[in-house]
Amino acid sequence: MAFGLIIIGDEILSGKRTDKHFPKVVEMLNARGLQLSWAEYAGDDRSRITSILQRVFEGDDIVFSCGGIGATPDDHTRQCAAAALRLPLALHPEAKLKIEERIADVAREAGKEPDYNASDNAHRLKMGEFPQGSDIIPNPYNKIPGFSVGHGVGGATYFVPGFPVMAWPMIEWVLDTKYSHLFQTVPRLEKAVLVFEQAESTLTPLMEAIEAQYPLVKVFSLPSVGDANTRRHIELGVKGAPDQVEAAYTKMLVGLDGFNAEYQPV
Repeated sequence: MAFGLIIIGDEILSGKRTDKHFPKVVEMLNARGLQLSWAEYAGDDRSRITSILQRVFEGDDIVFSCGGIGATPDDHTRQCAAAALRLPLALHPEAKLKIEERIADVAREAGKEPDYNASDNAHRLKMGEFPQGSDIIPNPYNKIPGFSVGHGVGGATYFVPGFPVMAWPMIEWVLDTKYSHLFQTVPRLEKAVLVFEQAESTLTPLMEAIEAQYPLVKVFSLPSVGDANTRRHIELGVKGAPDQVEAAYTKMLVGLDGFNAEYQPV
């Protein structure tokens, strides 16, 4: 199954904040033997977010969406998800209980009794309004949950806050609770060499021949102009099913020897 990532927020696209979700999600997936298939960034624009979600909801991918689920004027993700699904927003009963728990916690920390009817607390409950029929994602940091919707055949999108301290444990909870059956089920191997002073165009026929012979292997090439410590080179490698990777790697080395290429293992 393919995993995708959506990161929402003007502050990321403007450079005001640096995105930390992408490398962390890659790390969390890799630690479980999984792999990110795609990622997409969007600003706080309702029409664009809605368009992205409409496309996602038509597919079967497992998607994490980070950001925009609060209740301030620049938070649009909940509304966009509802629009993309053509469903109304509704206060989720479990989310209501969790938000009220948070309201009580904050009040008691200040030595007060919670006033659930206060205008600011009524506004906080909007963070529990999700597309009708959504499930909630627990938030261990402050109890205010995210939400998820299913789509396609086995696909689902999980909406979490933009704050890493909340988003990351929530994503881990989803992975460990919903998808542990996928962990490490597809063994993978990667082997590569640094090839010095060769053009990619020279190596392309070899790469194509390897992929044609070994369908469970992908060949990759990462060229570098070099620096003060390393000459111009290409990181050339194969990755995929371990049994085919070993044979493909041997074929790759034989092919490089045929070019009299200079290389060293990575």
